[in-house]
Amino acid sequence: MIIKTNKSFHPKNKHKSGYDLEILCQVYPDVLPYVFENKYQTKTIDFANPKAVKALNTALLVKDYNIKFWEFPDTNLCPPIPGRVDYIHHVADLLKSSKITGDIHVLDIGTGASCIYPILGQAEYNWNFVATDIDEDSLKYAQKIIDKNGLNDLISLRIQKDASQILKGVLNKDDTFSISMCNPPFFKSEADALEATTRKLKGLNRDGDKVIRNFSGSKNELWYKGGEKAFIHNYLYESSLFKKQCIWFTTLVSKKELVKGIQTSLKKLGAKRVTVINMGQGNKVSRVVAWSFY
Repeated sequence: MIIKTNKSFHPKNKHKSGYDLEILCQVYPDVLPYVFENKYQTKTIDFANPKAVKALNTALLVKDYNIKFWEFPDTNLCPPIPGRVDYIHHVADLLKSSKITGDIHVLDIGTGASCIYPILGQAEYNWNFVATDIDEDSLKYAQKIIDKNGLNDLISLRIQKDASQILKGVLNKDDTFSISMCNPPFFKSEADALEATTRKLKGLNRDGDKVIRNFSGSKNELWYKGGEKAFIHNYLYESSLFKKQCIWFTTLVSKKELVKGIQTSLKKLGAKRVTVINMGQGNKVSRVVAWSFY
């Protein structure tokens, strides 16, 4: 019962060859109710069902990353583990190529209730994290995940009280980071998010179903005024205000057409190095843009 994943994953990604559903059911039996046999007589899960998706991703964390507790409301975004850990591995490559070693300190912008990048970064590389979010409830659930997995010495959380800001208000003048990570909100509005979900359901041959996001997600996690472009350009500008406090800044960029504008803006802001890393993100291609003022 091997479920295939994207072959373009990073070579170190544990999920590059897919994952064994039978073993996942053994380590996390909550997956079992969602397993069925499709028309090809292959056992799988319903990837349009958010509860099934959440159970599967929880099982991956239990089996491959020694995460014993990962609970948060079903209304919050459930990140797909294979794609998220890919970002972690590409960040590790960037640090290695820049000869940044020793104690690695990472800033995670918008960690969400799942606290996913910190727990994966700790599991794979033993990195230290400061993780931020604008939602106090999300941080409460993230803190519980940290507490239950004994990660308090490695991961700390900070609230961003001003939703219009990204780095300002959460960074202290004596903070220093090896690298930052960010998975920005992709959508401009709720309507924009629902339209994308409708397209996805059609691709899964479920276009007659009620429009429910298979990875769920709250408004703070999914949309931002002006969408992905506005968020990233705000982030670019604010990074120039803290240019010596973080060696590398990075962000995921969903829309390929945004990259040229990002590069132009970074040149104007005085970035010394800019790199674009293409990566597989589940069934789509995404990219990481990284920049440094050093």
